[in-house]
Amino acid sequence: MAVFFFAIFFFAVIAVVIDLSEKTDDFVRSGLSAGEIITHYYIGFVPHILALLFPLFVFISVIFFTSKMAGQTEIVAILASGTSYNRWLRPYWIGGVFLGLVLWISNQWIVPKANNIRGSFEAAYVDRNSSYDALMRTSSDIYFRIDSFTYAGIYGYDTANKRGGTFFANTINKDKVVKNIRAESILWDTAKKDWQLTEVIERKVKDSKEDITYYPTLHQKYPFKPVDLGKDKYTKDKLTTPQLIRQIKIESLRGSEGLNELKIERYRRDATPVTVLLLTLIGGIIAGRKVRGGSGSHLALGFVIAAVFIITDRFSTIFSTKGNLPPVVAAWIPNVIFIWVVYYLYKKAPK
Repeated sequence: MAVFFFAIFFFAVIAVVIDLSEKTDDFVRSGLSAGEIITHYYIGFVPHILALLFPLFVFISVIFFTSKMAGQTEIVAILASGTSYNRWLRPYWIGGVFLGLVLWISNQWIVPKANNIRGSFEAAYVDRNSSYDALMRTSSDIYFRIDSFTYAGIYGYDTANKRGGTFFANTINKDKVVKNIRAESILWDTAKKDWQLTEVIERKVKDSKEDITYYPTLHQKYPFKPVDLGKDKYTKDKLTTPQLIRQIKIESLRGSEGLNELKIERYRRDATPVTVLLLTLIGGIIAGRKVRGGSGSHLALGFVIAAVFIITDRFSTIFSTKGNLPPVVAAWIPNVIFIWVVYYLYKKAPK
């Protein structure tokens, strides 16, 4: 465990140094002090990068200390004393489950909150001069579903001011419009926490009759908020799991094209902790055998396996976002494959 914490601390320092060198100009332009940069950015960046590389940290640590034990013939002595191979492997199961649980809890709540800090800083000071951010600041037209029966649209919606131009909402029943609301503008009322519509004309159709009502101002509590309308490339990373599930439901109603990305993120938060357990077992089984080359050969083989895992993960993600592969399958394919790798290595391990 000490090796793991040393590795995670060492890589965290390296990641911060590299990131600092890349964003020095952005930090200078922001005008923030060193303390503000730490509290407004790096306090969110460090958990993000640690969670991203957490399985690799565990894998390298397991291979390193197990290889050292094998090189000093400690494992041979343990097995020769009458201890079964399964008993020797039990601490790896316990450690893998514990570290996987730590990562699972972090993925659900801690890391998204850290990503919220990191993403807010990058959106304000790093991406503000990019073409993406310039596009985000311009007005756009939005079309979406409010619920199963209501379709809406906002012309010229401004995410910064939470204000839009012409707004309409059509309620459908049996392929017929039964209610239509059209307003000249729509604005989020921060005090009342609802939407304020101006110059509203409401039409209701019933039994071939149409009732028309005019409202100078109308407050409506729709099941969407400004955060649901804003396009943010950090959205899936900043949402806690309950919030992410809610966002998936909203995007499903809208029929959004990027829905699979949100679903993959949701399922991956559960799949990655299992990856930690699998890599722990693979590292222990591989490094537990004494071979020529010692730790070097074990680490080399470990990096090859890690590379194969990453490639498998990337390919499955692409096939889901760009193809028809179900997101839950894409998130769990690498783990399913490596379960068989663990089983094969376990069977071939000298006991």
